[in-house]
Amino acid sequence: MSDKLRVGIIGLGFIGTRKHLEGLAQHKDRAEIVAFCDYEIDRAEKARAAHGSADSYACTDYKRVLADESIDVVHVCTWNANHCEITCAALEAGKHVLVEKPMAVTGADARKMRDTAERTGKKLSVGFQYRQRREYQFLRKLVDRGALGEIYAAKAHAVRRRGVPIWGVFTDKEKQGGGPLIDLGGHAIDIALWMMGNYDVASVTGVVNYKLADKPEGNMGGEWDPAAYEVEDSAFGFVTFKNGASLFVEASWALNVQDSRECCVTLCGTEAGADTIQDPDGGSDLVVTVNRAEGGELVKTRPEKGAAYFGAGGDAMTGFQYMGGLEAGLWLDAILNDTEPYVTADQAVVVTEILAREDLGQDLSIYALRPTTDTRFHPEIPAGPGPIPVPGATPATRKPHPPHSENRTRRGARP
Repeated sequence: MSDKLRVGIIGLGFIGTRKHLEGLAQHKDRAEIVAFCDYEIDRAEKARAAHGSADSYACTDYKRVLADESIDVVHVCTWNANHCEITCAALEAGKHVLVEKPMAVTGADARKMRDTAERTGKKLSVGFQYRQRREYQFLRKLVDRGALGEIYAAKAHAVRRRGVPIWGVFTDKEKQGGGPLIDLGGHAIDIALWMMGNYDVASVTGVVNYKLADKPEGNMGGEWDPAAYEVEDSAFGFVTFKNGASLFVEASWALNVQDSRECCVTLCGTEAGADTIQDPDGGSDLVVTVNRAEGGELVKTRPEKGAAYFGAGGDAMTGFQYMGGLEAGLWLDAILNDTEPYVTADQAVVVTEILAREDLGQDLSIYALRPTTDTRFHPEIPAGPGPIPVPGATPATRKPHPPHSENRTRRGARP
């Protein structure tokens, strides 16, 4: 392998262009983008014109990219439902793969991707770029030096008051696999687990709500189409770990709360605690607060802005470029130096298993309990007149849920 990696991008929507392309563009000394693949050829051609090397090309068939023996690395930025198929095919074709979050829509798919990477000897990582925010780099330094002690309780916040994305396929359950939980929740869960250093899950309890699909007024960016809104509007979960630690999860695109709290965490340790909240002044920074008992008093401290804060500008575009550049640099380092990726496949598998509420090797998708004749959400299970069967369950243990909410409690250790 030469010092300059040849990269192909599959999927050129917002995240494929604003994070992946513009992130890699900050590392032209180590990587060149030679293949631009999207189902819309005009979009692929536009991206190639802006970021392509002299011998680059645009196409609509990802198999052409995988068949190109000159390509070392593939970034998969497609619909969530396609992540497993394309990632495994790329790994089998001898490519290193960075796949966008979520890693997959089921734990079984995520494990298949990880196992394929291990068998082929290729590197696999997942786009949890929020680890690169300066606020979380600051908190991780505190954690690493033991300032918080043992983090035994945490909360992962991914809450928008009215923030349903009305572009792309975000509200299409077949293509995305879910709504705010799989979209926003994965980032917050990843940050919490990364801070806790704990991936040994014992149980997951979850509630998913379908309450506000027909109430689009007040949405950030404009009203959504209720007829096309197929995913949950909010979800809440509780995760326990084998050592007794716990994690509360909340995610929403639409929820009647006063304040949004997106990609934030609350950490409770034996020596101190910490939390992040949205900037009350409306900026793009998160506000970090560390709390502890000191000198007989309860103390709160906050870093100065510009020291541990995001500092990447006031809009999401700039933020994605900033995080994408750092993510791309670490990813290229791992490949060129043959080191472990910053986000490992094992870590991402656990996040996926929590999102899918999976236990004991069985996929217990939040959609597997809804009476339906539609096989889109779990295509390997044949349609039927009643609830979709979960492997190992008996009819006596299966109860249909109310039409607008779903919940499932699961206990037992993952294998």
